[in-house]
Amino acid sequence: MHVFRTVGLFAITAVAEILGCYLPYLWLRKGKPVWLLLPAVASLAVFSWLLTLHPELPAGRTYAAYGGIYVAVAFVWLWQVDGIRPDRWDMIGAAVTLIGMAIIVFAPRAV
Repeated sequence: MHVFRTVGLFAITAVAEILGCYLPYLWLRKGKPVWLLLPAVASLAVFSWLLTLHPELPAGRTYAAYGGIYVAVAFVWLWQVDGIRPDRWDMIGAAVTLIGMAIIVFAPRAV
């Protein structure tokens, strides 16, 4: 399992999930048009499909590891989309989740 492929796939999956949740947020909370729900549904469908492409781990481990990347990508979203720069505590928290993801996915295990 290639590290960059695995992390990249997790990151793309996180973007699909965040986008699929962000668009309804814009409609419900920011008064944006209801048609944003269509790309939101498509994004969440892509998110679900992408989860099936992840490493050959039990589903619970895959979802747990994905959570670490999700946290890091959410902070990139915070900075790039919301315009709020993550602070040092955000960065420390994201680093901890990424370390957790690496341990879950890349730890040597007996088969």
